[in-house]
Amino acid sequence: MSKHPIVHIEFSTHDREVGAKFYSELFGWKFEQIPDMNYATFEADGGPGGGLNPVTETTPPGATVVYVDTDDIDASLAKVEQLGGKVMLPRSEIPGMGWFALFSDPSGNQIGLFEDLENPA
Repeated sequence: MSKHPIVHIEFSTHDREVGAKFYSELFGWKFEQIPDMNYATFEADGGPGGGLNPVTETTPPGATVVYVDTDDIDASLAKVEQLGGKVMLPRSEIPGMGWFALFSDPSGNQIGLFEDLENPA
């Protein structure tokens, strides 16, 4: 069985530039703005990096999504459903990086999966 480390964490924000400034000044995280996606990524020393999502109906204020690495998103999503979870967003491409998907566990917690481009399903 492959390892499944936490590889990415996303916070919801009303304004990604304000959020980036806040976390940059608070923790020293380095941000990259991606205006085309209305998204910002960050690097955190000693831990997984992440991003800032815009606040939406599916990512309300206070929402935090943890992404777990997998070598086969489709197999992981099938197992999610076998165990009583629900697929929220199927395998979707992140150009040049890999794929991601979202599911909810039986309690309704939203979790992300990430499959690196170097580990295609």
